[in-house]
Amino acid sequence: MQQQRILWVQVFALALVQGAIVLMWVIYNLYLGKLLGEFGFTSVFVTGILLLENGLAMLMEPLMGNYSDRAQRWLGSRFPFIAAGVILASGLLMATAVLVTFSQPEGIFRWLLPILLVAWAISMTLFRSPALSLLSRYAFGSGLPQAASVLTVMGAIAGAMGPLANKYILELGPGIAFSLASLILLGAAAILRSVNSEVKMPHQPSGVGARPSIRNLALVFTVGWGTSLGFRLLMTTFPKILKTIPDLNVGLTMGMIFIALGITAIPAGTVARKLGNRQAILLGLVGLALTLVVMNWVGQTWAALGVAIAIGTCLSLVNNGTLPFALSMVPAQKAGLGTGMFFSGGALSASLFGAFFKQPDALSPLVMTTVAIVSFVVAMIAIASSNKPSLPST
Repeated sequence: MQQQRILWVQVFALALVQGAIVLMWVIYNLYLGKLLGEFGFTSVFVTGILLLENGLAMLMEPLMGNYSDRAQRWLGSRFPFIAAGVILASGLLMATAVLVTFSQPEGIFRWLLPILLVAWAISMTLFRSPALSLLSRYAFGSGLPQAASVLTVMGAIAGAMGPLANKYILELGPGIAFSLASLILLGAAAILRSVNSEVKMPHQPSGVGARPSIRNLALVFTVGWGTSLGFRLLMTTFPKILKTIPDLNVGLTMGMIFIALGITAIPAGTVARKLGNRQAILLGLVGLALTLVVMNWVGQTWAALGVAIAIGTCLSLVNNGTLPFALSMVPAQKAGLGTGMFFSGGALSASLFGAFFKQPDALSPLVMTTVAIVSFVVAMIAIASSNKPSLPST
């Protein structure tokens, strides 16, 4: 029974941190191009900043996850990494708010803005993998996807702020928006720290320990890459198709994806617990691939809403399962590294997306959906060929 134990209080606290992280990225992405443009930087420069940030994240995520594993082993806690990263990220975003509010875009202040933005993006990599790897200490075995569904709900609520509340967020101005996001992250991290319980891990077979399989890490990286790239292409292509439908509210329809994701996440967690996590992820990915095929022929409002709901429902199966999948592919002592490898794959997909698909009008929806389907298929192959961690070689 211990293998299915879920520490719900800690899981909900971790979900608050996940929601705060997603919200910070939503606000950051809404303001990034606007602020750099006001400071005299071109769209090409903005793309370069994003490529640099994602390239650094691809290296930093597994590195910080691995260092947090060592901290867990030596100090008995990952919270030194989490606390340092949260404080630094909040401070840098507040500093950015002060800069854009009270300085003029000239001289050293002009170049200080991109430096602060890149530094903030790096600071976010210091604590995301260490924090989310705590899920492996709060839920075990088949309970992991069900616990992860709470994180999916909070992420969906925060993610919905992009399409549904972007106008209001932009009306706040960067000073207020950045400061609020920073305070929310600090508060969420404080709540997590207050309820954190360093529970003992379930019994590990003799010999399971320090070195995870390189093959398993590569599979986790591939799943992170495939699911993330497919999702980015889907979320870029669908609005293009929606704009061809007369009198359709594109923002509300896109928001329906996150609403459906939030509503179906908890039931999807139950499905994954009964069906098996890998099978549930594969079911979700197959559903997303089929939805991408249908998407190209959407021409009416009711059909668009149906596709949006289908996307959110399928995403709930995928989003619930990917972090537990990453955690299942490494020994318990390397939860941070496994989580970091998954996010590293996502960072690579963001870099590829920025390099090749940043101008979506240059490619037809059919081409972009085809690439998205291929990305999901690659992720499916990686999951289908995976197995649980074996004893490390000596």
